[in-house]
Amino acid sequence: MYFLAAATTTVDKLKEIPPDFWWKTLFAVVALVALVIFLRKVAKMNKVVLAVVVMITFTVVGFNWIYERNEPAWASPVVNWLAGFFPSKGVPATKPPNAPGTPKRN
Repeated sequence: MYFLAAATTTVDKLKEIPPDFWWKTLFAVVALVALVIFLRKVAKMNKVVLAVVVMITFTVVGFNWIYERNEPAWASPVVNWLAGFFPSKGVPATKPPNAPGTPKRN
């Protein structure tokens, strides 16, 4: 009797978990499986081709961060240093509080 009561309370607790959590968990598991499959394919790839693809990817992302200044916080010190050597949009101008198109604050 004791084991049956414990099982129903566990099942009841699992039913209380929102479906959104299960969808996110399923997505994470699928992403992990896809990552493992991708890494196994990359391990069989020609290393020179892999190096060129990685270099081009890092270059495009890096120059985008430098030009647009939309880098993550952990990359800001390096991007700030590199921004002195490469062109960028610069810091966006701030609008005055009463300018048209500025959202009103309550």
